[in-house]
Amino acid sequence: METRKLRNIGIIAHVDAGKTTTSERILFYTGENYRLGEVHEGTATMDFDPQEQARGITINSAATTVFWRGTQINLIDTPGHIDFNIEVNRSLRVLDGAVVVFDGVAGVEPQTETNWRMADKYGVPRLCFVNKMDRVGADFLRVVEMIRQRLGIAPLVLQLPIGAEGGFTGLVDLLEMHALVWHNGETSPPAVLPIPAELQAQAEAWRQRLAEAAAEQDDTLLGKYLEGQPLSAAELRPAIRRGTLAGAFVPVLLGSAFKNKGVEPLLDAVVAYLPAPEEVPRQDVEADPAGPFAALAFKVVHDDHGMLTFLRVYRGRLETGDTVLNTITGKRERVSRLYEMHANRKQEREVAVAGDIVAVAGLKATVTGQTLADPAHPLVLEQIVAPEPVIDVAVEPLTQADQQNLLKGLHALLEEDPSLHLRQDAEAGQTILSGMGELQLEVTLEKLRTRYKVEVHVGKPQVAYRETLTRPARVRYLHKKQSGGPGQFAEVVLLLEPLERGAGFVFESRITGGAVPREYIPSVETGIRRAAQAGVLAGFPCVDFKATLEDGSFHERDSSTMAFEYAAAAAFREAAGEAAPALIEPVMAVEVITPTEHVGDCIGDINRRRGHVRHQELRGSGSVIEAHVPLQEMFGYIGQLRAMTSGRASFTMQFDHYAVVPARMAEAMGGRVA
Repeated sequence: METRKLRNIGIIAHVDAGKTTTSERILFYTGENYRLGEVHEGTATMDFDPQEQARGITINSAATTVFWRGTQINLIDTPGHIDFNIEVNRSLRVLDGAVVVFDGVAGVEPQTETNWRMADKYGVPRLCFVNKMDRVGADFLRVVEMIRQRLGIAPLVLQLPIGAEGGFTGLVDLLEMHALVWHNGETSPPAVLPIPAELQAQAEAWRQRLAEAAAEQDDTLLGKYLEGQPLSAAELRPAIRRGTLAGAFVPVLLGSAFKNKGVEPLLDAVVAYLPAPEEVPRQDVEADPAGPFAALAFKVVHDDHGMLTFLRVYRGRLETGDTVLNTITGKRERVSRLYEMHANRKQEREVAVAGDIVAVAGLKATVTGQTLADPAHPLVLEQIVAPEPVIDVAVEPLTQADQQNLLKGLHALLEEDPSLHLRQDAEAGQTILSGMGELQLEVTLEKLRTRYKVEVHVGKPQVAYRETLTRPARVRYLHKKQSGGPGQFAEVVLLLEPLERGAGFVFESRITGGAVPREYIPSVETGIRRAAQAGVLAGFPCVDFKATLEDGSFHERDSSTMAFEYAAAAAFREAAGEAAPALIEPVMAVEVITPTEHVGDCIGDINRRRGHVRHQELRGSGSVIEAHVPLQEMFGYIGQLRAMTSGRASFTMQFDHYAVVPARMAEAMGGRVA
């Protein structure tokens, strides 16, 4: 398959927007499936995990390959729940385009905005698909306006709905200026009809807007448009493609995936407007099928036959039996099997080329975000950065005999999901599992029980407090023990500096002239990392700081890696104590949807939870409240919200940022603020 005939796309959305149903209809209409899979029946091909089928939500991103009008589409269906956002993050990192699915009633929702920002970060061109147009309250043009206002992009309307809610029967194609009407619930192709008379004027007005926006992408078309000449669909399509790839606008389509309406035009738009791999500019590697091999590992899964590593091939080709270099670890790996994935079904291949998304077996030491390359042409691709966890649970095996199986299972699950963290609380003698939310931790522990046969006792979820530094500090620390026998000697000069929230830990060495031998510098970094995990205030990990090794000294006989690790850890503790350490807590972006008569009660309750209301608006027959609230205050919130509103309100929340804990609370926890 020529790369110009290839599309690597993802389906992304807020939870319950109909994303997986849209993916299932794509599988059906492209002939990959011969029956319709349904999420609510637990028969969706892309939701193959037993927990996905039981819960009716997507937990894991799933890849498949379909063909439409002579074009190969590598498709990744992603989760919509905020707890599994790492799946969206790593998928968008390796995709060339995306379809963003919207609920025709709810419109732009919190996770939609998060996913949109992520796609902006990676420069991924998008299409918008306004789904569920058959629902009561669906309003296409309102959603279009929400896209404009809340996502900050110019929507290019390509279709208009025919009928509303239960009377939704089809759409007006504004390029071809005809109607497409589906018989309700049937999967046969739509009837091509004249535009209904009552929609003719509206369609002509929107066609004019479409033509103007597209013509601005092409000087020749713009000249014809300004002269009042009509522009054909064949003339407009290349201009729409150009504008989509440039980010000048985003095409907006509509339908009802569940009712089998609008999916074929969506597939046509994927082929017409989303990019081939060669059309996506990349700073770190050129998409050259004839160049030396380079790929990014973006996902790891364990199945009954061992470990599978998912790769996006950016350059060259990969064949079964090839030896490749992990340029992060410096280790060589051999590819024993190469697969094209169809959800959980593997189809063996002999070769993968630039642009392909494949899974490989045989890799032993490659994890998410690492680069694989031709050993003779090493390079490092942009890595995938996992978010900081916000919630902790203590996990203990029910029997001591299960301790090793517990750690083995957890480490395997951490390989699969880099947004999970594991640490040992030496003081409490506990294993602490951290993640993005209660649902993610619940799913992880269920996998531990069913896949690794380990029963565990789980503590009450706790907020993942962290510590940070608020001003620079520099110390010189000498570790010296030379009283008979083998001695210990290591001296370091360490500078600690605060970084912005979310920056993590950065280490730099400025050693010159061999003041500290090169072989000891990694031990300095290890010592700082180890000490930072224990914190300096209340035992929480210290984050978002830079440590610079500026100077030091060593002893020819008595210096060792252990001595420098010890000296660095002690230097960190001393310097951090002088760097005005502070406790910080996760703050969530909360959206409450409530009947208008309960707005006052909801806002008052948010204020009592140390929350800050950022925005309030009317939406449909209710009101929406957007607020920032510390996660600590959100435990048990759903029960209180239901009680206040007689069960008529709902809410969503997602991590937004870390903020300094108020002084009174910090002191009660054994910490302080700057």
